[in-house]
Amino acid sequence: MRALLSTFSWQELRHHPWRNAAAVLAVMLGVALAFSVQLINASALDEFSSAVRSVNGQPDLEVRAAQGSFDEAVFGRLARRPEVALASPVLEFQALALGHDGRQVPLRVIGVDALALPTIAPALMPQSAAGADRFALFAPGHVFLNAAARQALQLPPQPATDESLQLRSGAAWQRLAVSGHVTAGGAALAVMDIAVAQELFGPLGQLSRIDLRLAPGTDRAAFVAALEKSPDWPAGLKFAEPGDAAERVSNLSRAYRVNLTVLALVALFTGAFLVFSVLALSVAKRAQQFALLGVLGLTPRGRLRLVLAESLVLGLIGSAAGLALGTALAAFALRVLGGDLGGGYFEGVAPRLHWSSGAALLYGGLGVVAALVGGWWPARAAQALPEAQTLKGLGAAPAQGRHHWLALGLIGAGAALANLPAIGGIPVAAYLSVACLLVGGITALPWLIALLYDRVAPLFAQRVLPMLAVERARRMRGTAAVAVSGVVASLSLAVALTVMVASFRESVTHWLDVVLPADLYVRATSGGRGSGNSGGTSSTDTATFAPAFVQALAQLPGVARTGTLRTQSLQLDPAQPAVTLIARSLEGGVVRGLPLVGEALPVPPGQTGIYVSEPMVELYGAKPGTAFSPLSDAMRTATPQVFFVAGVWRDYARQFGAIAMDARDFERITGEHDVSDVALWLAPGASETEVQAAVRALASRASREGAVELASVGQIRATSLRIFDRSFAVTYWLQAVAIAIGLFGIAASFSAQVLARRKEFGLLAHLGFTRRQVLAVVAGEGAAWTAIGAVAGLLLGLAVSVVLVKVVNPQSFHWSMDLLVPWVRLLALCAAVVAAGTFTAWMAGRAAAGRDVVLAVKEDW
Repeated sequence: MRALLSTFSWQELRHHPWRNAAAVLAVMLGVALAFSVQLINASALDEFSSAVRSVNGQPDLEVRAAQGSFDEAVFGRLARRPEVALASPVLEFQALALGHDGRQVPLRVIGVDALALPTIAPALMPQSAAGADRFALFAPGHVFLNAAARQALQLPPQPATDESLQLRSGAAWQRLAVSGHVTAGGAALAVMDIAVAQELFGPLGQLSRIDLRLAPGTDRAAFVAALEKSPDWPAGLKFAEPGDAAERVSNLSRAYRVNLTVLALVALFTGAFLVFSVLALSVAKRAQQFALLGVLGLTPRGRLRLVLAESLVLGLIGSAAGLALGTALAAFALRVLGGDLGGGYFEGVAPRLHWSSGAALLYGGLGVVAALVGGWWPARAAQALPEAQTLKGLGAAPAQGRHHWLALGLIGAGAALANLPAIGGIPVAAYLSVACLLVGGITALPWLIALLYDRVAPLFAQRVLPMLAVERARRMRGTAAVAVSGVVASLSLAVALTVMVASFRESVTHWLDVVLPADLYVRATSGGRGSGNSGGTSSTDTATFAPAFVQALAQLPGVARTGTLRTQSLQLDPAQPAVTLIARSLEGGVVRGLPLVGEALPVPPGQTGIYVSEPMVELYGAKPGTAFSPLSDAMRTATPQVFFVAGVWRDYARQFGAIAMDARDFERITGEHDVSDVALWLAPGASETEVQAAVRALASRASREGAVELASVGQIRATSLRIFDRSFAVTYWLQAVAIAIGLFGIAASFSAQVLARRKEFGLLAHLGFTRRQVLAVVAGEGAAWTAIGAVAGLLLGLAVSVVLVKVVNPQSFHWSMDLLVPWVRLLALCAAVVAAGTFTAWMAGRAAAGRDVVLAVKEDW
């Protein structure tokens, strides 16, 4: 076999390098895209986990509040327990740091007890700068920065002796001396003494968490159970494992990462069809050589192994090049884009590349398998060649197998799999459903061709050239099916992605119309910003407007009315990311204020109505018409409250859940009247620019200059849709690559066919057909074949799009969307594919329809 590869196969590669290079390129692109996505996500997740470990340390348990902070008296109670060897109090909050150039940089501030740090969280232990007081941590007005904070503030790597920094979390700026650094990695971070942090930024006597190191031999579960059963144990306190934060982000981003990887594997899927087309062309051109090898003693099984070995070589070369390209792409993306690929899960993380040999073997193996699958059918064709008939140039009899029962079975299996639930939050059955639909649809192509062209053929019986094209497509339906399978696969995926993206964009647009009804929005920004995906505490948990400021906004010239919004993070389950509690003005009715899914239910007397987003139903069982007790436990109200789930709404901003309630109910229950966002409806004829200037002037008079963000509804919509389009831009490139590979398959298939049909073209020339007429027949066949491919691709794509929109998306991200079919765009895409297929068939036929086709007939004389 090695001798045949080095002589027989090498000659084919040497004479047609570009054709084989195209197959290698297809495998390389598929492997590179999938491998780079894996490396980027794994590197970002590893870096995030490392940063969490360095900041949180390695305690045995963490005590956190479900909402906000808790009384520091809990620290004394825990520290006195005999099961606790060490307790470390921590106060965390978001702040803004003022850089030397006037920029406001979000900064995470951690107040710590330095005496407990060396044992639990050594990475947070402040290290004094040269010449600074080594006891500066315990003195008021001193802060220590990590490397990311110094870089974000554009400070030199080594602190100067008189370096200072302005911080704000609340209404006033505080100037602090930068007295050293901490080695903790991750995002920008500042560390200071916990007592100083409470005094300067508040709240006094409050903690964010307590890290516990248990005494040796302590039963962790029994310790937690004993505390939670204590009658005086504060409600709303949760125990968490130290690795829960990293695990939450891993679980949260897993569906996004898997979907992105599957999308990247689309190129590898279509690459298998290109390998098939290239090898099919190669086998057709070398058919007589394979037959001669058979006469000389090479068995049919040997011919099968030889073609498979050629596909293996193409796969190995493509996979090796793909791994190298994927590594380069991942390194470039991490350096330019960081670890975030558009999902917002690793925002602010700047990871280093973590190369994985296991992932390299996996995706390299997938590339080899794709090449072997693409080479299997050409190898079977080489195995089945009739040697004597092929040596005479007659070729093999066309196969007319009937596989419609297999196709119907695969399509039925796809429909059944689409109804199965997700496995571990990943829609595995839905992906298998898509694969079954695609394979079943492609298997049904011969039956579909016969069904269509048996009825179309009589219409062209009186026109010679169209009749020849249609009759060949009808009678060589197996060959036609093989030729257009690549186009069907790529076009169906392109149609499915087009429908999915269009449906998602239209749903997001409608959602923005409902949740952004006002003309202008004002937001408090005194505490930095958080990530809705990460489940962390957002800026709106600490940055608020007082009622007097809201009333002043309502009295500004040009403002017709105002609406308010307040958000808070709630940790309902330590194993899940935090959900967001939204208190907003619903005076105009919940139907106008929230994009409801279904009807709103009447709230029973004595209960408080809440409206949950779709993920809350899936993750927490908050079904409409039921009482939601976890919210009662998390809010820790003075009087018991019963929260009634009165409806479900769509929220595309928070993947892991949000709870909305009327602002009046929130104020009645909590007694808090501050708000984080104010919506302004402008009076008719009012100037938006003048109103914005008046708002900034009011903020300046209220000592809130720079602490507000202003945005018009048009700006928010444009920014949101721009981010959406940028996130899905990769799908358009993948569609283009897939269709290009499919069209190349058409060209290669027609090249193989016309090479095998040179005697047929010579006979047509003897019968009086001109070269132009012969090319018209070939182009007509291309049109007939790609037309049926376009129809099949469109139908399959619509079926796959239903699975993506109605199954994959809800199972992956827990939200739904309306199905929108952009018919004009899809019909234009199909028409472009038919035109391109016709042109490529015509180009492929030019070489075989030259002047020497007449001489080809003489071979049989």
